[in-house]
Amino acid sequence: MKIVHSISSFAAEKPTVVTIGTFDGVHLGHRKILEQLIHSAKTSDSESLVLTFFPHPRMVLQQGTEMKQLNTMAEKTALLESLGIDHLVIHPFDKEFSRLTAEEFVHDVLVNTFKIQKIIIGHDHRFGRNRTADINDLVAFGAEFGFEVAQISAQQINEVSVSSTKIRTALEEGHVTLANQYLGYPYSLTGTVTQGKQLGRTIGYPTANIAIAEEYKLIPQNGVYIVQSTINGTTVNGMMNIGTRPTVDGTTQTIEVHFFDFNENLYRQNLTVSILERMRAEQKFESLDALKSQLAEDQRQAKAYFEAL
Repeated sequence: MKIVHSISSFAAEKPTVVTIGTFDGVHLGHRKILEQLIHSAKTSDSESLVLTFFPHPRMVLQQGTEMKQLNTMAEKTALLESLGIDHLVIHPFDKEFSRLTAEEFVHDVLVNTFKIQKIIIGHDHRFGRNRTADINDLVAFGAEFGFEVAQISAQQINEVSVSSTKIRTALEEGHVTLANQYLGYPYSLTGTVTQGKQLGRTIGYPTANIAIAEEYKLIPQNGVYIVQSTINGTTVNGMMNIGTRPTVDGTTQTIEVHFFDFNENLYRQNLTVSILERMRAEQKFESLDALKSQLAEDQRQAKAYFEAL
């Protein structure tokens, strides 16, 4: 997959089949559109192109609104590449770009830059200044400039019954299994292993403390989760706590992973943790011994989960 970081950096060598969107999560609903995009490009001697934006348009146009996202741009890029997209254009979304009229966008971007042959778009897609243009306008532009417009119907999307909003809500409420069903893959967190207070080591449960650089990345509800990572090519199982560590009077949220039967030094490594299931809420224990006893039970449950796979 070829990646460029602005529309002006793209140079079309062949006609393109295009789709446009933020594609947060690259979930099962998105995949209906993307699979159709790839198939259409392959059968028309053209190349598939996804136009997406960073930052998320809502973060620019509705300033002050906190917008947590399911994917970092690196995660989204990897997911799109795994599907077989030919081109990814990540355009910096700003107020100047938002002021392009629908006709300017179609003529300057789709026709002149992308050499568009066909566009595949969701039924509710709106574009242009103040999002005033809709699918009917796009069809009219297609007739004028000579490209085809294919619409993904509401019924097709509803068959999947999934949206990025539903997935965000599921994760915020701790329903990670449901979120994973909607996504079609395990939700994950990627960050750098940092030095913690090493309390876990003193009670027999050493942890890797994960620091996530992207503040916009959605962190699931506090609690204890069953997780899995690939470390140096080996799959490693474990359990993860997201929370404030109330037993030791913590106040800031941390993400701590304890891997089973594993004692390599991960400090400063970049680590991706796939979240498979939530076991329980975070809670405050009367003593470290009580916490240690609960961690033993958590580990037993998590190991039983993997044994049952």
